[in-house]
Amino acid sequence: MAYRMNMPPKEERASQRLFGTDGVRGVANVYPMTAEVAMQLGRALAHLIRNGPHRHRVIIGKDTRLSGYMLEQALAAGLTSMGVDVDLVGPLPTPGIANLTTSMRADAGAVISASHNPYQDNGIKFFWRDGFKLPDETEAKIEELVASGAIDSIRPTATKIGRAFRLEDARGRYIVFLKTCFPRELTLEGMTIVVDCANGAAYKTAPAVLEELGAKVIALGVQPDGKNINHKCGALHPENLSRAVVKHGAHVGIALDGDADRLIVVDEKGNVVDGDAIMAICTGELVTRKELKKKTLVSTVMSNIGLERAVSRWGVKVVRTKVGDRYVVEEMRKNGYNIGGEQSGHLIFSDHTTTGDGTLAALQLLAVMCRQQKPVSELASIFEPVPQTLVNVVVKQKRELGELPTVMKAIQDVEKKLGKDGRVLVRFSGTEPKARVLIEGIDATRNEQYAREIAEALSKSLNG
Repeated sequence: MAYRMNMPPKEERASQRLFGTDGVRGVANVYPMTAEVAMQLGRALAHLIRNGPHRHRVIIGKDTRLSGYMLEQALAAGLTSMGVDVDLVGPLPTPGIANLTTSMRADAGAVISASHNPYQDNGIKFFWRDGFKLPDETEAKIEELVASGAIDSIRPTATKIGRAFRLEDARGRYIVFLKTCFPRELTLEGMTIVVDCANGAAYKTAPAVLEELGAKVIALGVQPDGKNINHKCGALHPENLSRAVVKHGAHVGIALDGDADRLIVVDEKGNVVDGDAIMAICTGELVTRKELKKKTLVSTVMSNIGLERAVSRWGVKVVRTKVGDRYVVEEMRKNGYNIGGEQSGHLIFSDHTTTGDGTLAALQLLAVMCRQQKPVSELASIFEPVPQTLVNVVVKQKRELGELPTVMKAIQDVEKKLGKDGRVLVRFSGTEPKARVLIEGIDATRNEQYAREIAEALSKSLNG
């Protein structure tokens, strides 16, 4: 497939948003995921973090995509051209960069990854010095600096130019941190775990952590070649993991995505256990240990109504946010909650970390298994999901749903048919050119039919 490589004119770029729900993302080497834009982003970030005469530092990590080399060097060049030093850590999970940013007291962290997307895509997302993703207003400032050219004339010279270093022990630092998040009185000895690293950023860290905690580990998706990240493996494709768990008689299977910030689990019978079920299990454990803050769990509008029903037995309230782990984290920080996440497997345990971490979440689940001496299938039985159907529609444009009368009519018709027994959620992806149609109701066959009706209306309205 051929792609046009030209960049939009400056006046058009000024009106475009670079940042989506999880950083800047797109096809690698096509605007905005070009080396030129990466360099501009680096320069803009460097300008924002400067807060004194001392030398400033940014940590840059990436996943295993082929285009990571290009974007890593361009981003580093932008930062050093503004007088900021750079620590390059190579492939490391996104949450690992967040952790290193705070533990090493860097001014910011940057991750080059498109998470669960195919290898042709890539992305850039930033963490502030406190380990949290940038708020919308800071991303807007970066976009303004990139579009306006306001900092084009700032050019440090001589010794004020930044330097780039290779941080050799980054992986070891992160592994040590993860092990501290597993209770010291517990061990994984005697447990067989299959872990699928999606040929991504955790291909060395996740197996090492589990092995060092005592488990027998069978590792899948640990041979990245730059092109096989997320390809028929990992959190998005747990089929091979399910087969491997049954074949080896493993106690549990753990699936991560390309940048290892999300977790999907397979129980000992080969059944998939999603983020909602994992949240229900871990919430129950926190209640038992009297560690759940404000008796509240944070999830998004995508979470199954079954999650609310599961945790209600403990008197736990579910607060919902819009889709995106950053919005879950914002709600948790704002109100002092300590567990939240998404059905897709972004799980945040704020007593330990500042962002979604698939390996850390797996360790929390494993701790519950060890303490209760129960298999995952039994633990997950507390969560009974209401049937959901999710249909993705590729769209040429994104418009307000209220501007699309035929789509609104289709949604309203379905809502009437579902009544109080279901719900409809239609939203545009923040990372892909897609609209997502979610139908939740007691009849799976009808859910599918209703989702297709809305999807057809969307396609006709937005694709001509």
